[in-house]
Amino acid sequence: MRTLLIVYHSMTGGTRQMAEAAAAGAGEGGEVRVRLLPAASTGPGEVLAADGYLFATPENLAAMSGVMKDFFDRCYYAALGQVNGRPYACMVCAGSDGHNAVRQLERIATGWRLNAVAPALIVCTHAETPEAILRPKHITDEDRLRCHELGAALAAGLALGVF
Repeated sequence: MRTLLIVYHSMTGGTRQMAEAAAAGAGEGGEVRVRLLPAASTGPGEVLAADGYLFATPENLAAMSGVMKDFFDRCYYAALGQVNGRPYACMVCAGSDGHNAVRQLERIATGWRLNAVAPALIVCTHAETPEAILRPKHITDEDRLRCHELGAALAAGLALGVF
């Protein structure tokens, strides 16, 4: 059975909701093992054991979160040259934009020689004041459905050997 690793970080709950929705979608068919893991406790062993990846991060100060960056810092060289060609996608929970966080994730994935199999999914919460940024997030049903569908598509592609 192939494994989809979903690595996420969330401070206010938005990215966690997105990752959980994607994991639910990926697990529906039962044909792929889904591992939903927080970035802070995910290491090179989990990266190397997976067949595909979904990276989910909040946008913090126009960048991926520091905890997500720490995950890549700890895993990058241990996996370099060993995950070439594996499929990945990414999701960003953004307050206003999210595109710079996507660019950072894409650059790291390019270094790992991963294969992007879906466009980046950005959910914008429009949290732009200090109070709104720090407030717990509630992802809409429509956006959770988008995340669910992305997880299902990744799992289906892995199960069918499409990627």
